[in-house]
Amino acid sequence: MKTLTWIVRIVAAVILLQTLYFKFSGADESVFIFTKLGIEPYGRIGSGIAELIAAILILVPRTTLLGALLGLGVLSVAIFSHLFVLGIEVQNDGGTLFILAIITFLCCSFLVFQNKNKISDLLKYKF
Repeated sequence: MKTLTWIVRIVAAVILLQTLYFKFSGADESVFIFTKLGIEPYGRIGSGIAELIAAILILVPRTTLLGALLGLGVLSVAIFSHLFVLGIEVQNDGGTLFILAIITFLCCSFLVFQNKNKISDLLKYKF
């Protein structure tokens, strides 16, 4: 089970991290997406930062739950954006971005389920 958990962590982190180049470099597709959503450039940069933090947290065993929860939040917005604003296919990508969002959402869901016994500890944490 540990091997499966690490594979899921790595898949989620790699997908989250590979999109950062496009978001932070201002690639045409990223600019198009966030312009269509009406949140360019702040939404693009902000979501990139959130994804970077989520990926790092997911890879650290002690903070996996927190990273997976953050990932679920970011990916929920991405999936809803695809379903209600952008469409499944964006700029003739064949739905690749949508499929990657679904895969990462499922990985994060698995990690939350895997760490569900730690959720009460998160709620008790005092800042």
